[in-house]
Order: sequence, then structure tokens, then C-alpha cells
Amino acid sequence: MDACFLGIAELVEAPSVAVVVDVMRAFTVAAWAFAQGAEKIVLAESLDEALALKARHPDWVALKDGPPAPGFDMVNSPGLLRSVDLGGRTVVQKTTAGTVGALAVKEAPLVLCASFVVAEATAQLLRTRKSDSVTFVVTGDDGQADEDLACAQYIARRATKAGADAAEFVRRAAESRAAAELTEGVRQGVHPDDVALCLEVDRFPFAMVAALEGSLMVLRPCATLSLTDDAPI
Repeated sequence: MDACFLGIAELVEAPSVAVVVDVMRAFTVAAWAFAQGAEKIVLAESLDEALALKARHPDWVALKDGPPAPGFDMVNSPGLLRSVDLGGRTVVQKTTAGTVGALAVKEAPLVLCASFVVAEATAQLLRTRKSDSVTFVVTGDDGQADEDLACAQYIARRATKAGADAAEFVRRAAESRAAAELTEGVRQGVHPDDVALCLEVDRFPFAMVAALEGSLMVLRPCATLSLTDDAPI
């Protein structure tokens, strides 16, 4: 598998396969939303679009980065989301980097959204699809976020080598600027457990596939093989 790692601004055309990585915290939050029962996640282009969608669909759950704000139900925190029952609900998500990255590759035939909590499931899906070329979109910090790059490199390794060790990649993420900002309270809308939850590897047994449904970019979970099953795909 030929893997390349690009920031959002470096994307010049839609890749054949895109894996959009946001560890802290968009796609850790998305995975938790599905684990809590959400049916789908609509990735909004702007805060105004998120609020407009919420206004048209009052039963949808709108969440954003940063502190709580009028019109939004939640903030982009896995620690806060894990106690919420989202059974059968639609979530509207707008974040600083993750949703932007997914929308930047919305024309790609296959778009996966990923973080450490779904790393092996994402790698399994790439192996199942026998993807020859994969573009990993490193969303944070203009493509320089080490937590996102580390996770992307780990998934790429797992996609070609099932026995890859996560420890070094997780260490890099734990020492990233994003982790420090969350821990030190630089960012708002944070739960004390957020960093630890973002660093959990393979917590969930599903990948997350984003695709255009009408005019909306919609993220849905995609079940894969058991994470303990190392049989060839």
C-alpha cells in the first residue's frame, strides 16, 4: 500500500481513498457517539450550518468545539459524551479541523474518519478493500499535529503489518501540543479524561465511513472483523 500524509491545505485533488485523522478530538468523539447509539453524524461546514440543521431537525444533537454555546447541545469532548444516551439519534458535528478535513475530500470514492480508538478497524477495512494508494489527511495544526500524524502512521503500518506495536505512536500523541493544551486547560469544553480517552487504542470494533448523502456529508459506523481475529482478510 502506497501511503502519503498530507495536511488539509496540501490536498489538490480528491484521492481514491482518504483516511481523515483527528485524534484530539473530533473522531474520537464521533466514535464515542456511535458507541452511545447514534445512528449517523452529519459533518457541518460551519457553525451556522450546524445551527440551521438543528433548527430544521430539533431532535438532532448539535455539538461543537470549545465552550458551550446557545443552540448547541454538547461540546466536542469524549469524556462528556460517554454518559449521554444517543440511541437512534442524528448528531451534527462541527469542529476546527476534523470535520474540515473530511469535507475537503468529500468527492473521494472512499472516505474514512479515524482516530486511535478505531485504528485497527480502519486498518482492517483498508486491507479488505485492498487499497493500493491511501491518502492520510493530518487535520490538526496545518498538517503538523503529531498526534494525528502518529495515528495516521500507525494505521498505515497496521494496514500492511498486523503486528505493529502501538506504544511509540501513542507516546508521540501523548506528548503532542494538543494533549498538553487539553491537559493544561488551554482549550475549553474539556473533560479531565479527554486525553486518556483519545489515547485508547482499538476501543471500538468499527471503522467510520463518510459519504455524501444528498448535499450532506454523513458519517456512519462500519463493522469489521473481530479485533482479536488476525486471520488473513
